[in-house]
Amino acid sequence: MKSKIFLASLMCVCGLALFAQTPPVEFPAPSPACTLKQRVGVTDIEVVYSRPGVKDRVIFGGMIPYGEVWRTGANNATKITFSTAVKLNGTEIPAGTYALFTIPGEKEWTIIMNKGAAQWGAFQYDEKLDVARFKATPVPLTTPMETFVIEFTDIRDESARLNLAWDKTLVPIKFEVELTGKLVPQIEAVMASDATNKPYYQAAMFYYDHGQDLKKASVWVDAAIKQREAHYIVYLKAKIHAKLGDKEGAIAAANRSIELAKTAKDTGYIKLNEDLIDSLK
Repeated sequence: MKSKIFLASLMCVCGLALFAQTPPVEFPAPSPACTLKQRVGVTDIEVVYSRPGVKDRVIFGGMIPYGEVWRTGANNATKITFSTAVKLNGTEIPAGTYALFTIPGEKEWTIIMNKGAAQWGAFQYDEKLDVARFKATPVPLTTPMETFVIEFTDIRDESARLNLAWDKTLVPIKFEVELTGKLVPQIEAVMASDATNKPYYQAAMFYYDHGQDLKKASVWVDAAIKQREAHYIVYLKAKIHAKLGDKEGAIAAANRSIELAKTAKDTGYIKLNEDLIDSLK
């Protein structure tokens, strides 16, 4: 009897040992998780979502019904985080983390920013937690998109385009951030301070690009050149002078930039300066 008990115990232990040694099998997710991180201006955006595929299904108006709240992805509700306040299609959204819900339609989508970011799907969606709702117009894709994607394109200092794309549908959303009003006071404060390492080139470039005081930009670019006479800095000086209406000064700076660009073997800047000179003749 004891031998039978011992044998049974031994078999049990061996079975557990065999089970413990069995390697886990990791299967691919039907809708893989994705984290998108993007900076626009000085605003950081993070989108956490899952990416379902078409897989020979009818998507919008089929698997995803028109007129119903959608998680805008798969699995957990899609989560989007903004480090600063932003505008989406002209609607102001405070900094924070939100669930990105949508209501697809044939001719119009409703985009929803909702505080209920920590949930599975949209099954616990509560309209009372909406921070903002706005409309977006879908457009047909010429090439179908097999896997759902959220992406940023056309990125500028103060704007971008947030795209929702899947199957035969693209939903573009205008994305805007406030930059100039925030950054100019900071630039002015730094440039007026006793700091020894001032961002002369960056400040001059920002003022040139964003229609700010070009006379200040001219002073700053000269200070940057005094620190380092690089061809790209002198090219910025040429552009500033051209914008100020000083053709002679612009051409002189462009010619000097060409000389420096030849030494640096940067053919791109040689062409940029030649084009600038041609535009001033």
